[in-house]
This record gives sequence, C-alpha cells and structure tokens, in this order.
Amino acid sequence: MFGARIAVRGVLATALAVILVVLSTFLTGVPAAATEPLIDRFLKDLPVEDVVPGADAYGQRRSDTPVVPALKDGETVGHVFLTSDFVTTTGYSGKPIHVVMGVDANAKVTGVRLVEHSEPIVLIGIPDSKIQAVTERYAGLDLIKEAEAGGSGHELDIVSGATVTIMVIDDSIVRAGLKVARALGLGGLLPEVAATGPTKILKDDPDPMSEDWETLAGDGSVRALSLDVSQVNDAFERAGDPRAIARPEKGDPTDTFIDMRVALVSVPTIGRSLLGDAEYGNLKAWLDDGQHAIVIAGRGRYSFKGSGYVRGGIFDRIQIIQGDNSARFFDKQHRRLGEIAALGAPAFNELDLFKIPAEMEFDPAEPFRLQLLVQRAVGPIDKAFITFDLGYRTPDRYLETVAPAASPETPQVAGTLAASDAEALSHLWRRIWEDKAIEVGILVAAIGVLTAAFFFQIQLTRSEPVTFWFRIGFLVFTLVFLGWYANAQLSVVNVLAFFGAVTTNFSWSAFLMDPMIFVLWFSVAASLLFWGRGVFCGWLCPFGALQELTNRLAKLARIPQITVPWALHERLWPLKYMIFLGLFGLSLYSLELAERYAEVEPFKTAIILKFQRDWPFVLFAVGLLSAGLFIERFYCRYLCPLGAALAIPARLRMFDWLKRYRECGNPCLRCANECMVQAIHPEGHINPNECHQCLHCQMLYQSAKKCPVCIKKAAKRAKFLRTTNLNPDLSKVTRLKTPVAAD
Repeated sequence: MFGARIAVRGVLATALAVILVVLSTFLTGVPAAATEPLIDRFLKDLPVEDVVPGADAYGQRRSDTPVVPALKDGETVGHVFLTSDFVTTTGYSGKPIHVVMGVDANAKVTGVRLVEHSEPIVLIGIPDSKIQAVTERYAGLDLIKEAEAGGSGHELDIVSGATVTIMVIDDSIVRAGLKVARALGLGGLLPEVAATGPTKILKDDPDPMSEDWETLAGDGSVRALSLDVSQVNDAFERAGDPRAIARPEKGDPTDTFIDMRVALVSVPTIGRSLLGDAEYGNLKAWLDDGQHAIVIAGRGRYSFKGSGYVRGGIFDRIQIIQGDNSARFFDKQHRRLGEIAALGAPAFNELDLFKIPAEMEFDPAEPFRLQLLVQRAVGPIDKAFITFDLGYRTPDRYLETVAPAASPETPQVAGTLAASDAEALSHLWRRIWEDKAIEVGILVAAIGVLTAAFFFQIQLTRSEPVTFWFRIGFLVFTLVFLGWYANAQLSVVNVLAFFGAVTTNFSWSAFLMDPMIFVLWFSVAASLLFWGRGVFCGWLCPFGALQELTNRLAKLARIPQITVPWALHERLWPLKYMIFLGLFGLSLYSLELAERYAEVEPFKTAIILKFQRDWPFVLFAVGLLSAGLFIERFYCRYLCPLGAALAIPARLRMFDWLKRYRECGNPCLRCANECMVQAIHPEGHINPNECHQCLHCQMLYQSAKKCPVCIKKAAKRAKFLRTTNLNPDLSKVTRLKTPVAAD
C-alpha cells in the first residue's frame, strides 16, 4: 500500500514536470515582447493622437536616442518618448513607473499617458482613472518655464493616498521632458555641455576647522526656512482650493509652523562643526564615492519627515533639487542625530542626516534647494498640498577654482538612462532589502518559531490552553504585523506573475523587489514539501487570520454556527480550483486581465487598504467576512484561488505529520466534528488539500478528557494501578508500558 502511494506520487510528479516543460516550451517559443525596446512595445497599443493631438502616425525611432517622431502628413509635429528611458522612476513598489509623453517643437508637453506601473495603492485601491486624469493634465506644460524655475514652475496636483506615486510621476515628466528638450534643442533649450571657463569644486580639507553656530548661520553654511501659521494660511489661500481655505491652521498667527534648517555636512568644516569629530568620522565612512550628505533640523508644529516613510520607505515631504535633477530620500539614506555639536546651537525637535545618492550627480559647488511639501486635510481622506523652497549655496570659502577639463567637440546627447541610473536600478533590490532589514528579521524569526512549533507539534499540543493561546497570538501577529503593517499578503496574482516570468524572461531581481513577499514565498515553498499548504493558509495568511479571529468573536457572542452537510461540502470545495484554473487560463492570454479578475480575492480591500476603498469592494469583503461568522473560514474553504494554487503542488509533500488512531472515523468522529474547515472525512481520513494545519486534531489526539481512545487507555491504566495497590505481591511483577498514543 505504501509502495503504491509512492509510485502514484512519482507518476504525478513526472506528469506535472512534463506538463510544465511542454507549456514552457510552447510559450517561450512565441517571440517575447520583452526583447524589444519598451517604447516600441507601449506605442503599439497607444494611438499617436493621444500624446500628440493632430498627429496621424508614428515615425521611425531615432537611432541616437529612444525618441519616436509623431508625424502629420509625413511631417514631424512632435516627439514621443518613455520617461523611464531617461530618468529613474522608482515608486513605492520599487519598480519603474512607465509614462509615455509627447513634446512639440516649442518644448511644450502635448500629452501624457501612464502606460504601466506596479504601484500597489493604484493597482488595488485608488482608481486608475484618478491617476490617469492627473497625468493627462500635464498637457500644455511649458518646459522652458520649468527649466527657468528649476522644475517647479507648476502646481503639484496630488491624489490623496498616492502622494509618493504622484510625486514620482511629476518628477519624471518634468526631468525627462527637460532632458529630451535639451537633447533635441526644442524651444531653444540647449544641450548641457561642459563649462568653458574656470569652474569651482569643493576643497579637500584633511584637517577641517570647527566653527560655532553663529558663524555657520552667518556665512550661509546653515540656511533656514521659517514659516509661521499666518504664512501657511496665506499660501493655501493663494493656491485657491476652497476646501483648504475653509480649514485654516488654528492658533496664534505668529506661532511657528515650522523652523527648518539645512546644511551640507559633506563639506568638511560644516560637517565637523555640526556633527562633532566622532559623528563626522562616521559620516565619512558612511558615504561612498560621488555621495554627499545634508543635515536637516526642524522644530514647530509641522514635521518635515511625517510618518509615510515608516510605511513605505520614502520621505515624501522633502526632496532635494539641483538643476534638472532631484532626489527623494529612502530609509537607508537616513540617520537620526542626537544633537548639534556646534557651540551655541539651538534645540530642535527633529534632527536628521540624509545621504544624497550618487545617481543624482549632485555638485556641491552648484546651488540647490530643499523642497518642503506641506499638506492639509480637507476631508476624511483627502488632502491639499503646497510647496516651499529652501535655497542653498555652498559658501565660497569652502570652494576652489580649477581650470576646465577639455570638452568634447560634439555635445553628447542624453539619449538613454545614465550608467549611474542603470546601475542604481540593477542594485535597487539590495537597497530595498537593507531598508526592510528589521521587518524581514521579524518575519524570519516568526517563521522560525512556527517551524519549531510544527517540528515539535506533539509536545506543543499536549496542553490545550498553550495550544489555544499560541495560535491566537500568532494569528494576531499575522493580521496586524504581516497584514495591516507590512502589507505582506500573498495573492494568486503572485503565482500567475511567477509562471509568466518563468515562461518568458525570468529575472530574480523582479521578485526580490519586495523582501517580505519574497521571504514568505520562500517559506511557503519549503513548507509545501513538509506539511502542505496548511502552514500558510492556517498560520501566515492575514485574511485567513482575520476570518478566524472574527469567527472566534462570533462564537463568544453566541452567534450560531452552521455545519455544512458533508455531501454539499465536498461539492463546494472544488469551486476554488475552478476559479484558479479560470484565472490561470486567462493569464496565458493576458496577465493584466487576470489581475483584474483576481479581485475575487478580498485581500487587497481588507488587508492592504484596510477597507478604505470604493463601496462595492468593501461590500464584497464584508460579505465574505459575514459569511465567515456563521461558517468558519467560509472563503478559505470554497472560494480562495490562492489556496487552490498551493494545494496542487502540495500533493508532492514528503511527510504525513498528523497522527491518527485506528478508531478515528470508526467509531469516533470527535476530530471530524471539531475540524474548523471540515477537512476530515467521515471515515477519519484527513484531506491534505483542505487541511489548514491548525493542530486542533493533534491536541484532541492526546486529550485524556476528549479523545475516547485516550480516555479508555487512561481508565485501563488507573484500573491497573488500583489492582496493583490492592495486591502488593503484584508490585514485583514487571509492568508493561502502556503508550499514551499509538500511530
């Protein structure tokens, strides 16, 4: 019997491998669109008049730069390009946001279309139409004025809940537009060429001085932006948003809203003066070639950091701008400071050190500005935004004049992504992992605890209270930390995307962009071989945890529980497999379309967006949770395509850990009746495809109060001991060991 089971598993494994190889061969035999330039791929489905009104055809892509002419009657009337070909466009997801835009001969933007992105808040929460509407309003933007204003010659139109995404799109449109306009000489904008006269560079001072605060503030080494309440209220009034005007900042008009200071501490004297010798030494060790650092100090009622960076890794209220280049700061580019070392320095509520990345090509000898985004709530979730600039120029005493380097005879056209940008993108996942090191560490520790619990499940389940509270505690951790905090909710979309990647151009970098999801998938893959799908579904799925915890509360509230008749139950559980196969088949035709239909999963609404979504999605999620109040884990049992996707490879698991008695199912039905997902057949067999590994049956397996087999054996032992006490001569008889449990 055992040998037959091994043989069947071997046949199943071989058949599955053959199917995957055949599918892979078939799908990879089709020419992959990914081998062609992105701009060509996106323009196939984008009418030219959408980005250059009046044009009737695309021309041939230029050989020197990825720009495509827009033609009207054969004449060039505009230029179309992809922003990610010219500047970094990394958003919350850690992946590029692809925007197609057009400009005309006068350096005016003719049209903008968001064509592809992986931003979670847009994919699964905010309607894509809102983001598209914002991007389309960039039509008419004058890039000449943007060049004169340093990229801030327009009002920023923010969509509440997608602040960073909109900022990245705005930044990429302006900077990419300026690069293309300069490269092609549109509107009289000239390509950037090397300076022909003497230039200034930062002095290399091996033994810098230490100055006091008054000296540094007096010569411009430290610059300030001070705003009071009245100034901020006036700025919102000038912006003209009636909702913001109706909600002015309260308090005395002369109260400090924010007093912010900035200093370029990679300048030796400034750095040593403000940081002190020890911290300045740490700074030099922290910075690599081409990197610089600033200190930002702030006090008042408004924080320049905010709280968004804790959730997404990006400081969305500040950015540094120099010429056509700008950068926002990630967690890993940030360090807190305890105090300012300079004598006479005032106290600040916030004091932070930020690293300027090398890919910005920052020049400390050139002026730059720190832009502060100020937000004001205008509704339950809506906000209005304005910006203020703090300008900075390194004092001349820290600079020296040098002769110019020989310039090339022909200016180089900024055609493709700079090498430093390309390198930054290729190593982006490493930076993201460093940013999420603490969260990843917590997750790995939790998985380690869970793994130990499963390896020693017999010892764990000997005590019913210990088993109960361990499970409740772990489910709360899964829901709150993994789900609502870290947004680490796996989805069937991940499965479809992985299969699509394997059958086209697979790259580990794409899957390493989200550390928490990657670690979870790795743990799921390992657990499938040992225990099946139940480790994830029963312990690590945030929505599953939400269902079980709400059902526990329902039981405490004495809400009646429904036991689905077995005949109906076993006919309902194939539904999830049908849903998964439908989505899988759809993904072979269009992954994007499959992602839309994957909304059958309520994970995005309930976990990622915490129910802050359009009412049909919320109603659907609440409906499923409501059904789960009466039928425990209703969605997991019958509808979850992810559970179905995991159950298929879980058939290849190598071990059967759950212990059973011969009496299980005949005559005893205790475990079957108490199984939360009815994964135990009436004859006592546990269906591994449906089991959630909750370990309740293993607790019953050892219970001297609930398991009839254990009760009977305990009674025999007690009788034997009584007999021994009544007949002292029997005490010399060698006692047979009576096992508490037998497989």
